[in-house]
Amino acid sequence: MQRYFSSLPFINNRLLISGDDAKHIQKVMRMQEGNSIIIVTEEVAYKAVITGFEGQDVRVELTEGPLKNNELPKKITICCGLPKGEKLDLITQKGTELGMDELVLFDAERSIVKWDSSKGLKKQQRLQKIAKEAAEQSHRNKIPQISEMLSFKQLLSMSSKYDCLFVADEEEAKLSDRKRLVDQLKEALNFDSILVVFGPEGGLSRKEISELHEKGFHSISLGPRILRAETAPLYVLSAISYEVE
Repeated sequence: MQRYFSSLPFINNRLLISGDDAKHIQKVMRMQEGNSIIIVTEEVAYKAVITGFEGQDVRVELTEGPLKNNELPKKITICCGLPKGEKLDLITQKGTELGMDELVLFDAERSIVKWDSSKGLKKQQRLQKIAKEAAEQSHRNKIPQISEMLSFKQLLSMSSKYDCLFVADEEEAKLSDRKRLVDQLKEALNFDSILVVFGPEGGLSRKEISELHEKGFHSISLGPRILRAETAPLYVLSAISYEVE
């Protein structure tokens, strides 16, 4: 069943859908009165029926709910050093499907590309749209927030609001006596919010790793193989999902 997010709550069990979602319902899905859809408002999902059309807007009425909550029981924030190409699109889409709560981007020492501040808002909005579409497809109750671009210093400052801090460190993977990721995750799941930092292509510098450690981050290894910048976040989200779901 098609899912849509609404910034407005139901009033007397009724709701008016407008904008791109209303256009999608009428022009793409070609729905008619009596068709059922799922509406998510204030992170709660409800089943609703289309009761009519007002120009380009769609009137719906609540029929069932609240429905099952499909969110991860922990808030996982993925923080990535700016990667190149379309990797950011992939991280946004697949990270949303796997349950991330927020995507934070930062300018790392080894980031090959640089964020064009004049186009930053437009890029952020495009990524937010990708997250919305992925959240609808994967039956999420929440659209992950795509943050604005941060400096490394800003990343260090904002990390204090999270309960548990991890950084993916490829040097950790080379240690013969490294701590297993599964054991670290089991300990972390006692906390409500987890921030995991990943480097861009080429990884994080040792200076960046050192400064993260000083802020309370713990290094994690993602196994003996070195993963791509776009693969590593998805690996961690999958591991967390396995542990809690």
